[in-house]
Amino acid sequence: MLKTLDKNSSTNEILHALNDDGGVIVANQVSDVVVDQVSKELRPHFVEHGTKHQDDFNGYMTLRIYAVPGVSRASLDLIAHQRCLEVADGILNPHCDNFQLGSTTAIEIHPGESDQELHRDDAIYPIRIPDVEFQVSAMWALDDFTEENGATRVVPGSHDLRSIDGVSADDITQAAMPKGSVLFYMGSTIHGGGANRSTLPRSGVISTYSLGWLRQEDNQYLSIPRDVADSFPEHVRRLMGYQTHCQSLGTYPGDPDGLWSK
Repeated sequence: MLKTLDKNSSTNEILHALNDDGGVIVANQVSDVVVDQVSKELRPHFVEHGTKHQDDFNGYMTLRIYAVPGVSRASLDLIAHQRCLEVADGILNPHCDNFQLGSTTAIEIHPGESDQELHRDDAIYPIRIPDVEFQVSAMWALDDFTEENGATRVVPGSHDLRSIDGVSADDITQAAMPKGSVLFYMGSTIHGGGANRSTLPRSGVISTYSLGWLRQEDNQYLSIPRDVADSFPEHVRRLMGYQTHCQSLGTYPGDPDGLWSK
């Protein structure tokens, strides 16, 4: 089982559970007002573009939208939420000068979808460094997540790098959580979307945060139009990667402050 903490829990408590189990739920972290606004902004994009990325891995009854801040400004209240930044700081900053946004994805699993293939998000990187996490993820529930409607399946403790092939059904738990909650999990934690056996879809937004010296999973500079990025607050632009790392990686001529300004 994964631990479920409440929004009044300290970040240290959350980090302790995350380090122990590879994942942790923080219940009711944001209000329905925040979540409903994100859902409202995402809806037309799910309708227009949601099926473009359907395949064997993503599923054929699941809608996806990438580069979420480019289509939902309200999503910044989740992606750049102080809790996410504190958790990412605690996991990643011991190994880098600053962390960055790796990817953002909105996912809506519809009735009839089957279990997604179990995987690790950090498998996109071809190496491992002992005791170093390359990324950490936050899955926000835009609806109640239940076992019936496809709550994320997680293998607690699997950040120990056990083989995925050796995982049995008894090793898997589902991250059931109410709307407005967030599931944090390590990039090395085995997980996957759940089968939706209900009569309604369930939606969530995933944001990943990676070490500042790694290549980002999504090319933030191309996936989100520059005029949109320029309209974001400075801390969000920095999170997207519009800054240098260790005063040498990602430099831009004429930018003495290390921020790729307008």
